[in-house]
Amino acid sequence: MFTGALIAIVTPFRNGKVDEKAFGDLIEWQITNGTSGIVPCGTTGESATLTHQEHHRVVELTVEVVNRRIPVIAGAGSNSTAEAVSLTKHAKQAGADGALLITPYYNKPTQEGLYRHYKTIAESVDLPQILYNIPGRTGVNMLPSTVARLCGFQNIVGIKEGSGSVQQASEIASTCGDRMTVLAGDDALTLPMMAVGGKGVISVTSNIVPSEMAQLVKAFLGGHIEEARRIHFALSPLFTALFYETNPIPVKTALGMMGKIDPELRLPLCAMATEAKGQLAQALKDAGLV
Repeated sequence: MFTGALIAIVTPFRNGKVDEKAFGDLIEWQITNGTSGIVPCGTTGESATLTHQEHHRVVELTVEVVNRRIPVIAGAGSNSTAEAVSLTKHAKQAGADGALLITPYYNKPTQEGLYRHYKTIAESVDLPQILYNIPGRTGVNMLPSTVARLCGFQNIVGIKEGSGSVQQASEIASTCGDRMTVLAGDDALTLPMMAVGGKGVISVTSNIVPSEMAQLVKAFLGGHIEEARRIHFALSPLFTALFYETNPIPVKTALGMMGKIDPELRLPLCAMATEAKGQLAQALKDAGLV
């Protein structure tokens, strides 16, 4: 259902508030440059420090600006199942095309707990849902066997697989087949994951090079493997640079250097260290972005 290069979009702030003008401009730029879908209020969107009111507004604004031109998949996950249900219900009411649901973080549920969490959301809200597995952030790895149990639900349509394991993505693709779309959760693994059955990526790097990420996925899915490999290698320095520090610190800093946003972050995230910022600036310069 959802394929291509989708963007895990940043939430720009100015003077402590969501910068709606800058956010709208970012969305327009993404659509113009071939991005396949907008994913607001994810990790890259600093969802952890958005108030519920801000979260709701960002989703609503995204739906409004996109205006059905491409899919909107609203971040709606939580470490509280009840809260995740509430956020997913809001996403549907706001007109989003789907919801992205991170595995519960900090409380480290068992595999059975993960299954029941997602089962409850799927049964509570009739909206296409994408699971999001990123154990480096959450402290829990959702195993392929658990994903296989969940792909039987009609409205669980995909997974953003960010474990860093191509083998894990391969097992999911092999087991679930056409019942679940596998999307890369690591930009650097977009190409390898598509080689084992993935259909795209929910990307951080698309924030700064949307056209190139779209071309990478389009080339591979269109059978132009050498072209996809060429783009992958060209973008590899950016894949690295955008994770010199915790995401989304580098990508917001990069967008600031590019003049797209005010690179304001919310504590406990803070400005990049001087050395890392210099290395990021050099990577952007080498890529012709600044």
